[in-house]
Amino acid sequence: MSDLYNHGTGDVLVERPADGVLLITINRPERYNSLTMPMFDELSEIWADVERDDETRVVVVTGAGKAFCTGMDVAAPDPTPAQALAMLESERRRISTVLRIEKPIISAINGPAVGYGLSTALLADISIAAEDAVLIEGHTKVGVAAGDHAALIWPLLVGMAKTKYYVLTSEKLTGAEAERIGLVSLAVPREQVLPRALEVATQLARGSQQAIHFTKRALNAWLTNAMPQHEMSAALEILDFAGADYAEARQAFREKRPVNFPSARNAGVPAN
Repeated sequence: MSDLYNHGTGDVLVERPADGVLLITINRPERYNSLTMPMFDELSEIWADVERDDETRVVVVTGAGKAFCTGMDVAAPDPTPAQALAMLESERRRISTVLRIEKPIISAINGPAVGYGLSTALLADISIAAEDAVLIEGHTKVGVAAGDHAALIWPLLVGMAKTKYYVLTSEKLTGAEAERIGLVSLAVPREQVLPRALEVATQLARGSQQAIHFTKRALNAWLTNAMPQHEMSAALEILDFAGADYAEARQAFREKRPVNFPSARNAGVPAN
């Protein structure tokens, strides 16, 4: 592997399993592939690497072990205001680059995908989930607005009614149910997820690259036109990081108790 992807953390692995195919693996299996602050930057920059990588025609992204990615590691220290703003900018770069890249991206959702993890899974051009994988949007459960992908992609995939139900409640759904409502492309038995993703990737890598690139460019206009909605939701999420509800959710996790959101105790009073 060239130095193009050598970011040095070891928490994101990159390999080439077939000609023209790049496999990105989020690699913190002991923490269900939850993300540290440096990983947010790495997973933002890696898509810029993909864009300028002449050897790659298709990308597959998956998680090591039993999970795909469970979002921010809530056991890590709370982000400072400066870190939260840096995360907002990192997310803006990641999503705009993912939508701009003309090379197809396939997500192999081998296990739980939550928050940022679900964002990575659903913003792929083709999403292949384990039938029993647990998918959770998750933001409202930790007291923040759903800011990294939901306002952008969910309504287009499943319509507004399903979007509001799952995004507002953060209710989990399985890969099989996600396929039924159109949230993911395919649901297959867990052991078939990565092989099926690599099979599709190889098929695309052997196809007409100009036709595939132009088709993706045309389809993604639906998403790029909605970027102002995404940026608003992302800004609202960052504001919530400074709120009392988010602080309570993280403390409740550490103390292994139910969350008691201040805003639910003081209806009409801002939770700050």
